[in-house]
Amino acid sequence: MEKFRVALEIEERAALEGLVSKGKAASRQLTHARILLLADASHGEAHTDEDIIAALGSSPKTVARVRKRFVTEGLEAALDHRPQPARPDKIKIKGDVEQRLIELACTDPPRGRGHWTLRLLADELVVLGLADAVSTETVRQALKKTTSSRGSSSLGVSRPTPTPSSSGVWKT
Repeated sequence: MEKFRVALEIEERAALEGLVSKGKAASRQLTHARILLLADASHGEAHTDEDIIAALGSSPKTVARVRKRFVTEGLEAALDHRPQPARPDKIKIKGDVEQRLIELACTDPPRGRGHWTLRLLADELVVLGLADAVSTETVRQALKKTTSSRGSSSLGVSRPTPTPSSSGVWKT
């Protein structure tokens, strides 16, 4: 595996030491700062990856990734967490299928049922050939995106208005 040499400037080292000594940052950020401080070769006391792993309890990939990001992208990139990219290929219900699901949920439930359940909706999507297989969680997430939730107090569902009582005190 390619190894990147970490050489911190005096200001960078001071900033990292201040960050670690305060301890008022995210755990991941503190761990990355400690990795960079231990891997710093500018003071001549750079530790090996095995020493860093043993001292901090982190994984070899984390140490290698922090080293690489520091050398290639800088201090801020090495400290900050890079969020996971969106995965549009993982979304099974979108576009026309989502529209059909909403239409289906608004229709009357099957005979003998009082209302649509997530399982019934998921099974119906498969029966209609709109999806090969779909979980109830996927159906729930697709329906959650819409604004027509039965329990919501917005868009169509009105809140109960207070009514006066005979004693003159308002009841809600």
